[in-house]
Amino acid sequence: MAQLSALMNVMVQAALKAGRRLKRDFGEVENLQVSVKGPADFVSTADKKAESTLYNELVKARPKWGFLMEESGEIVGEDKQHRWIIDPLDGTTNFLHGIPHFAISIAAESQGNLQAALVYNPITEELFTAERGKGAFLNDRRLRVAGRRNLSTSVIGTGIPHIGRPEHGKFLLELAHLMGETAGIRRMGAASLDLAYIAAGRLDGFWERGLQPWDMAAGMLLITESGGYISDIDGQNQIFEKGDIVAGNELIQSKLVTALKKARANK
Repeated sequence: MAQLSALMNVMVQAALKAGRRLKRDFGEVENLQVSVKGPADFVSTADKKAESTLYNELVKARPKWGFLMEESGEIVGEDKQHRWIIDPLDGTTNFLHGIPHFAISIAAESQGNLQAALVYNPITEELFTAERGKGAFLNDRRLRVAGRRNLSTSVIGTGIPHIGRPEHGKFLLELAHLMGETAGIRRMGAASLDLAYIAAGRLDGFWERGLQPWDMAAGMLLITESGGYISDIDGQNQIFEKGDIVAGNELIQSKLVTALKKARANK
């Protein structure tokens, strides 16, 4: 990997440490104690241990920064201008079913702007990183979004609302419309990795509703630093506020927004 900044070095070391524990726990996934946080939304001891590891490592390096974390919620720091946005285990359901597609997601936010991002799959050892103005990388390789220009040749990622989540009907309308316009739809179960895959050119586009900041923050910077575009489903810039996102290269992202509007209009 290229020379890391002090900030990124802190993030990488924290992720690698938490990742080692997740990898060990994944090997014993059948023995994990699991509690139910909500319908089809599980939180495991592995989740909590990973978050604790990340918190301890990051607070050591930046003691005054705040945190926004999936399991522990918001911790306001003495420094109100900086915070970490963390998902210690994105893809918990995959993890608990022995599917090796999950990630640690860390973003550093300064004065409301994303400054650095990391998405790490400890099983594949793929480490996606980005810093504002410095580009996005997968391990040592510089990333660029795919260059496809038409939905008909594009593979699009999404997230499917499960039991206990609203808007099943709205999603089915959108899915039905996009199935007829694209080369394929993929649902892989970890939004942070889906967004990282956009940055790496593996997926051409992505849309999902009902997401939280920790699902999206790191992936958003990865995409913009690899030349991609992001918006909410209405084509505006209220991604965190609305909890939905549409991503891709400039053309595909725009065509996705248009196609999704058309799908909703045709109900």
